[in-house]
Amino acid sequence: MSDVLSQSQIDMLLNSMKEGNSGAAKPEEKKEKEYKKYDFYSPKKFTRERLKILKGIHDNYCRIIVSQLNGILRMNCEIEVISVEEQRYHEFGNSMGENDVMVLLYMKLPDDSKNPPIVFHISQLLVTNMIDRMLGGEGDTAELPVEYTYTDIELALYQKLLTYFSGAIKDSWKNYISLSVDHRRLEQSPSMFQEIGMDETIAIIMLEMRIPNASGYISVCIPGSLLTNIFSIMDKRRNVESAYDNGIANSREIIMEKLKTSALDMRVQLATAKLDFRDVYSLKVDDVIDLNKSKHSDVRVYVGGEPWYDAKLGVHKNSVAVKLDQRIEKEEIEPETEKKPEEVTVE
Repeated sequence: MSDVLSQSQIDMLLNSMKEGNSGAAKPEEKKEKEYKKYDFYSPKKFTRERLKILKGIHDNYCRIIVSQLNGILRMNCEIEVISVEEQRYHEFGNSMGENDVMVLLYMKLPDDSKNPPIVFHISQLLVTNMIDRMLGGEGDTAELPVEYTYTDIELALYQKLLTYFSGAIKDSWKNYISLSVDHRRLEQSPSMFQEIGMDETIAIIMLEMRIPNASGYISVCIPGSLLTNIFSIMDKRRNVESAYDNGIANSREIIMEKLKTSALDMRVQLATAKLDFRDVYSLKVDDVIDLNKSKHSDVRVYVGGEPWYDAKLGVHKNSVAVKLDQRIEKEEIEPETEKKPEEVTVE
């Protein structure tokens, strides 16, 4: 081995001495793993599993709406879920411009509870392109100016376009809950919208839509209070179904609790009277029909069209009322003869 160093080796040795090391290879510094900062002042309200459920629901929503739009607008479009995040509403509201138009979707839940609406926003470039295709065009490729506002005709067509986007919501949620759009409206002043608190927790689902000549984003903002009610109903349904599957002893009570919220028609029948058609034809105001029954006699209470109770007429808090007297047993009910056309029932 030669003891004489080449010029390149001498230069490398001098450079390493200037840098303060012995010429040994400098070890590579390990990059520190980046972590997302957690705000302890506003803790997360929904778990990662909940957000994963929302992503799966909206993946299904994308498949449904794509199949509809491809046939209606005669184009090949693609929609996919980009992100599902939990934020505060002011972060979403601050991203809206004064000329943006938000879509408010008021949802109907199985418990008929009142909830804030889902806020739906489609970028202006996507909307104008789809409207142009609805009118027979090929889609406008020009970029829209910042101050662009929708015309009245565009707003009317936008409403029509929303029937397709909102109609797919029911099918995308049906595996989890019976959810449908009760009604919808356009909000042309995002800064004036106050049905959702600025600090309220929301779930933001970002969808990217790609169509010929344009691409953009669709934002779905679901308020935290609405999501809480939805997940609560889903949990109750899951618990009830598991109770049926396990065959627990109190399954009868669970079924009865579910039935207690059902609505039934109740009516009270005073008496029946038979009149000739001639008498019915000549009836006029202030005429009196004799029921051949005492005013203190019992009346019959019907629930769901079936006789259930005998009762007494009376007054309760200045309102006409009946006091239930006794339960009617099945064998006590006389078979009703078929009513003739001239028979009159007074209730």
